Amino acid sequence: MNYLDRAFIFDMDGTLVDNMRFHTEAWRILIEENGFEFSERKFLVETAGQTNREIIPSVFGAMSNERLSELALRKEELYREAYLPHRKPVDGLVEFLEASTKVGIKMAVSTAASPANMAFILDGLDLRKYFGAITTAADVKRGKPDPEIFLISAANVGVEPTNSIVFEDAFFGFEAAKRAGMKAIGITTVNSYEEIMQADGVVEAYADFRGIDPTEIVRDYTT
Repeated sequence: MNYLDRAFIFDMDGTLVDNMRFHTEAWRILIEENGFEFSERKFLVETAGQTNREIIPSVFGAMSNERLSELALRKEELYREAYLPHRKPVDGLVEFLEASTKVGIKMAVSTAASPANMAFILDGLDLRKYFGAITTAADVKRGKPDPEIFLISAANVGVEPTNSIVFEDAFFGFEAAKRAGMKAIGITTVNSYEEIMQADGVVEAYADFRGIDPTEIVRDYTT
């Protein structure tokens, strides 16, 4: 099989790194220090995969662009400060990326994170070298579940959507993958195996990347 016309597209937060609880805690602090109540599960379900410019107005209401930027900056500073001592790849990730690179599978990152947070993870963990394309919140008009971010990544690595497989942790991400015409593999850092496998378009789910054979994934789930 020719693997050069196949692609893996990875979400970042909750997929490459198990960091969602640190994002959630940063949102809790930001929301509560501005006088709003915070419901963790409701927030995670309703906002996962969305960009800050989508999340903040939905929580705080209409505001100026200056105020939105101020709140977004505060939230990301809280997150990076909390996660820095714990920053590491999901188990088995580096080995999986190395194995995928060896056989020529194209790889990309599609993340709702800001460019600063993307660099905090991909450069901080020396992961950027594995990816032929990186798409962040700054590159799209709409966050997940809109398929735009995945379609851009596939185009940027020169692979058809039907030959691209998405690795995700969030339901909005699974929906975006399905709408992009891509099958998805779930990582259970936030949601359970049983919950993830009920999502349309999800073909497998794992706790991490240990033991996953990239060539088997390509053979089983691309045309």
